[in-house]
Amino acid sequence: MQLIRDYKPDKTRQQFFRNALMITVAGNLLLVLGKGAVAYLSDSRALYADAANSASDVVYSFMLVLGLWIAQQPPDLSHPQGHARFEPLVGLAVAAAMTFAGYEAGRASVVRLLAGGLAVEPGWPTLALLGSALLKGAMFLSVRAIARRVSSPTLGTVAQDNLSDVLTSIAAFVGVIGSNLLHPLADPVAGALVSVWIFRAAFGAWKENLHYLTGGGAPPELPGKIRTVAQAVPGVLDVHQVLTEYVGARLILDLHINVDKTLSITEAHAIADAVQEALEALPEVDRAYVHVEPLL
Repeated sequence: MQLIRDYKPDKTRQQFFRNALMITVAGNLLLVLGKGAVAYLSDSRALYADAANSASDVVYSFMLVLGLWIAQQPPDLSHPQGHARFEPLVGLAVAAAMTFAGYEAGRASVVRLLAGGLAVEPGWPTLALLGSALLKGAMFLSVRAIARRVSSPTLGTVAQDNLSDVLTSIAAFVGVIGSNLLHPLADPVAGALVSVWIFRAAFGAWKENLHYLTGGGAPPELPGKIRTVAQAVPGVLDVHQVLTEYVGARLILDLHINVDKTLSITEAHAIADAVQEALEALPEVDRAYVHVEPLL
């Protein structure tokens, strides 16, 4: 007797995930080392805040590697629905790391602000921030393309975090320049703005991963698309129930369809199989369970 569902690993999908993870880990490690060294030498609070953000990115990069590896393990007797819920579970830890980075960046900026600020010489700080913005921009485009290819909301979040980092690096760049051209307080003010961006990204990560972990449903527009695809299958007379639930970041469907009551069990089952195949071909859907009922 089969106790767990069939599992066929998608080698191409797994390779795309590995590519995204290598880009994320290597890029974030390079950034935290570079910005951390320049922040220490220049004593820039804005750059320190940006380096703290990159440090949190390194933490979540390694946690993401672990979480996605576990999430892609095949179903077993202990987890018959698969291990997909490990992905948002790790995402919550990532959100916690981002929250701490936001706190640390804000704390350092407030201390410098109360001390009256300090003019930060341009040069290496500005080059580090511009380089960071360019690298994060390239990481954003690369990871976003992969996220769309494999329909991964988690990688989509990583891509958006990269885009947010582009903006925080630009804000820190403005702070370094402003501390010389405008007022020394421009640097800690920019650092405080960076911390706000980090908190904003962290809030989004908390919200999204809690939605997946607690079995939230699909976006409002998706059930209508699911119903349309199912009704287009020959033999389906009506779709009277569509239930959606995330198991981790993978969407599960529970669908009730109506068919002609005069059909044999074999014929009705064939229609259900066709509906299941059509629905699981959708990039948003991991698997679908189709129930057949006669149209009275």
